[in-house]
Amino acid sequence: MNRTEALARLTAQITAGKPVIGAGAGTGLSAKCAEAGGVDLLIIYNSGRYRMAGRGSLAGLMPYGDANAIVLEMAGEVLPVVREVPVLAGVCGTDPFRIMGNFLDQLKAVGFTGVQNFPTVGLIDGTFRANLEETGMGFGLEVDMIRQAHERELLTAPYVFDPEQAADMARAGADVLVPHVGLTTKGSIGAATALTLDQAAAAVQEMHDAAKRVNPEIIVLCHGGPIAEPEDARYVLEHTTGIAGFFGASSMERLPTERAITEQARAFKSLPLG
Repeated sequence: MNRTEALARLTAQITAGKPVIGAGAGTGLSAKCAEAGGVDLLIIYNSGRYRMAGRGSLAGLMPYGDANAIVLEMAGEVLPVVREVPVLAGVCGTDPFRIMGNFLDQLKAVGFTGVQNFPTVGLIDGTFRANLEETGMGFGLEVDMIRQAHERELLTAPYVFDPEQAADMARAGADVLVPHVGLTTKGSIGAATALTLDQAAAAVQEMHDAAKRVNPEIIVLCHGGPIAEPEDARYVLEHTTGIAGFFGASSMERLPTERAITEQARAFKSLPLG
């Protein structure tokens, strides 16, 4: 599916009053199940592999593997089993060992419809973040990656973390904007430190408004932090204006997998011996 077709489908969903739902997939089975559940976008990136291996999603920001190589490996597992849903690649836009234009061309040739900026330095703050910016590995490279992807007619769905980044990504040609309000809570490896839902809704609204001032046609979703379950997403959608849906990664595959396998094991363990 190309960018034009994907955007038309997303717009049709919104026009019909239905939320746009994106899902992170760390395995082919996760992708198949998410598609069967009716999601509109699938995104695969290195944290999906770590997450489904029982590690925290922030493993994707640590030096445990080549993020851009991992997404290409995962393509062979996910792309052949997805039938109708556009699949986006998580791209580490700050990777100093890639000629980014060539890499984006490679992703398009493999069969990806679009890209998202992950791993992202947007999740890093403090002195370490300042040092990354000072030494040529800052968020601006992720904006540049989205710009190059847009020029190549790839669907772009970047994460942003504040209103300034939202405006920058909108100017770079983002089609779908994903305000990120922190590491997802809940479950066995979820974050304990997070905004409240009201704080998350306010932050998402600010990023939405900044992006819409640049491009009124941009589609804006919400993601992360306390927005972990369907009811959390419902609350944010009800307390914001113009948010078109939700993107879930841990929410879409880790949390339900933890519950399902745990309960199934308990059910078998509770069987009496005859």
